[in-house]
Amino acid sequence: MQQKIVLIGGPGTGKTTIINELVKRNFYCMPEVSREVILKAKKQGIEQLFLTEPLLFSKMLLEGREEQYNNALSLKEKIVFFDRGIPDVHAYMNYFKTEYPTYFVEKSNAYKYTKIFHFSPWEEIHTTDNERYESFEESIKIDAFLIEAYSELGYKLISVPFGSIEERTNFILNSLSSE
Repeated sequence: MQQKIVLIGGPGTGKTTIINELVKRNFYCMPEVSREVILKAKKQGIEQLFLTEPLLFSKMLLEGREEQYNNALSLKEKIVFFDRGIPDVHAYMNYFKTEYPTYFVEKSNAYKYTKIFHFSPWEEIHTTDNERYESFEESIKIDAFLIEAYSELGYKLISVPFGSIEERTNFILNSLSSE
């Protein structure tokens, strides 16, 4: 049975860096969808899609993450890592106090992951860029909504300790192999 492993946490907590390390170690990884959606909107002249049309942005994210999940099912890989999962979408909508259709949570219940690794906000590595502009303080608040969303869905979160890229990656891999 395929393990679907999700890395969650507020913006700038090191998830993508670890995904990149996992790719270097020949694991199959699904990248973060939001950067792709943001860049696509910018090409269409929309500078901040999730601020101007948060529901449309979130629907696009949900579709992208659902597509990733379904693509993973067709793979022969024993382990597939995801840079964020489907529940992240409604967690962010809750953070922004934006109303959304019930199917957002229904899809979170329908598409189940094997394990969730949580990356706590870490000020020393937090940075912003053109696609990630949330401050460290905002990252902390978003993180709380992510924890709540996944916990409400019945997931037990595994906290990834602070450390080097190698240490964090090894922690995740050791957690998977120790079962």
